[in-house]
Amino acid sequence: MDAAAYQSPISPGRSWYEDSVPDRPRYPALDGSLDVDVAIVGGGFTGLSAALHLAERGARVCVLEGARLGDGASGRNGGQMGTGHRLWPEELEAAFGLERARRLFALAEDAKTHLMELMATHGIEADYRPGQISLAHRRRFHEPFRRHAETMASRFGYASIRFLDAAETQERTGSRTYGAGLLDTGTGHLHPMKLLVGTARAAARAGALLFEETRARRIWRREGRVEIETARGTVRAERLLLATNAHGGRLNARNAAHVMPIRSFIAATAPLAEPHRVLPGGEAADDSRFVVRYFRKSADDRLLFGGREAYGSGAGDIAGAIRRQIADVYPHLADVAITHAWGGSVAVTTTRMPYVDSPEPGVTTIGGYSGHGVMLSHFAGRLYAERVMGNRDRLAELESLRVPAFPGGDRLRAPLLFLAMTWFALRDRL
Repeated sequence: MDAAAYQSPISPGRSWYEDSVPDRPRYPALDGSLDVDVAIVGGGFTGLSAALHLAERGARVCVLEGARLGDGASGRNGGQMGTGHRLWPEELEAAFGLERARRLFALAEDAKTHLMELMATHGIEADYRPGQISLAHRRRFHEPFRRHAETMASRFGYASIRFLDAAETQERTGSRTYGAGLLDTGTGHLHPMKLLVGTARAAARAGALLFEETRARRIWRREGRVEIETARGTVRAERLLLATNAHGGRLNARNAAHVMPIRSFIAATAPLAEPHRVLPGGEAADDSRFVVRYFRKSADDRLLFGGREAYGSGAGDIAGAIRRQIADVYPHLADVAITHAWGGSVAVTTTRMPYVDSPEPGVTTIGGYSGHGVMLSHFAGRLYAERVMGNRDRLAELESLRVPAFPGGDRLRAPLLFLAMTWFALRDRL
């Protein structure tokens, strides 16, 4: 890796994803004022997907990204698509009833279909591989896992998940760490930076204006339009989508109160000498810890392993912390070479469900996918475009969730979350 290689100003470490996409394009900074139909602040999956679908329908749209496209979680995440939302459908049923839980699950399945169709339509090669294994890290999760597989088939019509006993779990992972699991053949994993680069290119081809290194400083309304101030120009728009997720800061106070940034970290090993000993079927994996460990192999047989979360601003020794977690799961890799170690900020909500809000006329904010955003964020961008173009308003299903704000206000919410997360991390060890 070139010592002078670009380093994101908003995310620590340089990712393997960056170094495995040699043709990551650059886009200009905004220079001068601009009038558009829709302005989008935030160049991740949500913003770029919205820009693509709006531009395809004839809207004049621009995207303002404060760093480079892909510097946030969309370009640096674990690449696991998952199924449904962060909450299991039976948890949604307990909260909202069976009918609405089924609607929310169907929406997430539509997100999965949408993403596969989008990659096919626009020729986006993102190293997609099928299969996801969810792992029980303690015996107390074995029976809930078994019931979950049964519930998904019987109550939600999803038969692609089945329970794994200890022998099959260990065979499929190549590890003796876990005693049970769930195999989901209806989903998979991919290279997030390749997906992001492909979506950006498709949006630009459709006519969307993409601007990097253009931070939105202030937002206000004037004469019925939204105005976004940047360092070198002002954007005026009929509508504004705030798709900043974990990087919104104080740009919108209501969004900041509902969406909490946390940092997650990943390391990439050198290509494994014996790749058949790790996830021989090529699936991705995640476990039942509150502070989730998640891992998969890349197309060139590296182990990509994530799991250490931080709720403050520091990153510390990313490689060392992840190496210890790798050794817990795969002792034979305790001394494996680590070529890349990086972090990124993801956004969580109090309910772990997406946050969609319209804080003022013409302004919509979408984010807080709580670690389940590869599919959901991409689809939310499409749903926003549907709303703007007056087609149908499936986004209302998420907006009506009414996610509450974090308690404690600006001064106390981060310390309170830190205490809560620390408690759950201690429970993971018991």
